[in-house]
Amino acid sequence: MDTSPLSAPDFKAPAILLSGPVDNAMYKDFRRQFDAACERDLVVVELTTLGGDPEVARMMGEDIRFASEVTPHRRLVFLGKAAIYSAGTTLMSFFARPNRYLTRGTRLMIHERKMAKTLEIHGPLTTCIASLKATLHEIETSIEIQNEGFANLVAGSNVTLHEVIEKAPYNWYIEADEAKRLGLIETVL
Repeated sequence: MDTSPLSAPDFKAPAILLSGPVDNAMYKDFRRQFDAACERDLVVVELTTLGGDPEVARMMGEDIRFASEVTPHRRLVFLGKAAIYSAGTTLMSFFARPNRYLTRGTRLMIHERKMAKTLEIHGPLTTCIASLKATLHEIETSIEIQNEGFANLVAGSNVTLHEVIEKAPYNWYIEADEAKRLGLIETVL
């Protein structure tokens, strides 16, 4: 796979342009554009987002990962513009580190997954315990998935998994030049 640095002219006509919330509508738009770019050797995915559904970001990311393995001659590249928050950073983590680019002034934001759930306890005691355990398992599994994404993001960088886990609860904002210095991206355009 070619991982030589790209320059601004390589990003002139991105195959995939996405902006807005990471949601099912974005996924449909992503798939439409991704499928239309099947003949391109260089596929640039340009994104601006304030975040959204992390599972949708993972679906798009898995499409990128799978295509990278099935068609290794194609180069799939991420270009973040302005704001790459939350689920956008999750999507970026699926691209190989040499294929991650940000435009000047872009900010990444990394945070823990969030949950809003009301747990109502009533009924036979064994049922109450089962409800509590099910919620605990949901939280534990979400943390595992979150940390897998964090590990993908920091692979090959100067950031440790421990560092990102420590900073994520407080919404860690990283400006493009700092992301380059930390080794999270290839370069800033």
